[in-house]
Amino acid sequence: MNYNTDDIHYIAQAVAKLVEAGIRQEQTERQEAQTMAEFELAFRETLRQIGAEALGIFLSSLQQTPESEIACVCGGRQHYQRMRPAVTTTVFGKVEYRRAYYAGCACGAGMAPLDKTYGLEAGAISSGLAQLMALAGIAFSFEESEQWLKEFLLFAVSENSIRSETQKMGLLQQKGEEADIQTSQNEKALQARLREEKQIPKRLYGSIDAAKVRIEPRARKGEPVPEHEDWRDMKVGCWYQAEAVSVSRQSSRQRRKAQREGTVFRTTQHQYYCDIAHVDPFGKLVWATGCRVTADLVAELVFVCDGAAWIWELVAHYYPKAVQIVDWYHAEDRLNRLAGVAFPSVSQRQAWLAQIVESLWQGQVEEVMLACQPLASQHDEARQALTYFSNNSHRMRYDLFRAQGYLIGSGTIESGCKQIVTQRLKRSGAQWLLDVAVRTAKARAAWLSGHWQMLCQKRASLPLAI
Repeated sequence: MNYNTDDIHYIAQAVAKLVEAGIRQEQTERQEAQTMAEFELAFRETLRQIGAEALGIFLSSLQQTPESEIACVCGGRQHYQRMRPAVTTTVFGKVEYRRAYYAGCACGAGMAPLDKTYGLEAGAISSGLAQLMALAGIAFSFEESEQWLKEFLLFAVSENSIRSETQKMGLLQQKGEEADIQTSQNEKALQARLREEKQIPKRLYGSIDAAKVRIEPRARKGEPVPEHEDWRDMKVGCWYQAEAVSVSRQSSRQRRKAQREGTVFRTTQHQYYCDIAHVDPFGKLVWATGCRVTADLVAELVFVCDGAAWIWELVAHYYPKAVQIVDWYHAEDRLNRLAGVAFPSVSQRQAWLAQIVESLWQGQVEEVMLACQPLASQHDEARQALTYFSNNSHRMRYDLFRAQGYLIGSGTIESGCKQIVTQRLKRSGAQWLLDVAVRTAKARAAWLSGHWQMLCQKRASLPLAI
């Protein structure tokens, strides 16, 4: 953006006057301050006011000499009316500025081109403030966000506004996913990637899990509100890569882990997605997000998940060539639970576990099942374990998986569920409307995936759209 010398001097002089006035005011207020914290707060408030006035001057300076008429969106002509004032709320609070306003078209619409050019909307909030509000909304409860932002910004924004901006970000993410689903159903678009993709990872991991979210019970018109709580599965997926952690960079815990497992890995390039949806529509999201990260093109695709049947049905349907691995820790925990039920004696339990866990570690699933069979006549846990290991035996060849250098733990998706669902949606007493829960989770998933700035750019370019 280019400014002439007069513009620069005008803005500089105006800001200088504001700063001088602010310092004078500060000197008066500072006499009443008693602590460093009070000094800081007083200076912050003065600087905020200076920022608001300076930004107003700057926005007004962006207005070029008005043309007598301009084209209207309807195809007609708009005529210059006057320099019209406007107020928008920014990270500095309310900011006043002036811009050219046009009207007089047969369609009856009026417009201010400056607002359209810079994503402004009179009476609304700026895109910069909207981003901060949404970021607070995915990090804290909406009530906490209101309190936190007031401390941070030094002026109040409402809880409802924070909720609204958070939902807008989530909706943008949702619309992006819907577009990905459409693209993933287009064979020509998928084929075009073969010519366009230049960096396809040799090995890519995928994981899927779910966590419960309490949804506010709703009744159809004329029906009583249900009294029971409605807990719904928030299905969460993640695409990621893994790299070995060098010995020099390993923590003491990682070194202990390396003594048993050999290579220690860290996961990178996390791409999260989530939804409260039935298996079939969620499967479309699994496929679409996979296409976006070239999961359908990689040489080795590896899924590490727990033993839930619906997960492996999705994997088999969309990625039939993928390596399937049941998370080691889920399998080990199954044996720990069985031992706790079947062996009251600590020494017996430990002796049985030492042998059977080692068999599982070596991929000897048949040996594990043989050890469980004598317990099946007395314990439901044993019968369930037999079914579990039988259904997933081909996914538990841990000796072969380790030899291939595969991850065998699904800690990445466990962490994803915790960060997306537990930390934000399962706070004490939290109860959600379905759409609000989904969009909040999607916005949070975008943040964790490194897509926040992309959403912010979309939000800035669509001030009136959603």
